[in-house]
Amino acid sequence: MSKVLVEDLFNEPEWAEATAVPATDRELLLLTERISSFEIPMQVFLQAVAIAAYDCASAFRYADNYLMTHHKNKRKNLRVFKSLHNFENN
Repeated sequence: MSKVLVEDLFNEPEWAEATAVPATDRELLLLTERISSFEIPMQVFLQAVAIAAYDCASAFRYADNYLMTHHKNKRKNLRVFKSLHNFENN
């Protein structure tokens, strides 16, 4: 979410590098709200907060990747249950 560009002495954008920025209190609150709307293990939440202490953008990516993977697996399981249910009715 937050990246700072550290530019060299010549102020040329092509030489700029991105550096990690720790999360602010507001960003930590946003991260917590995003994660808490889903049922996740405590270890995942603590890992996201630990990452946010060093790099806010990476913490949000970590949380989003976990939620996308978890949600995708949940959808696959629902499809399997639905097909099994239809099989039993035949």
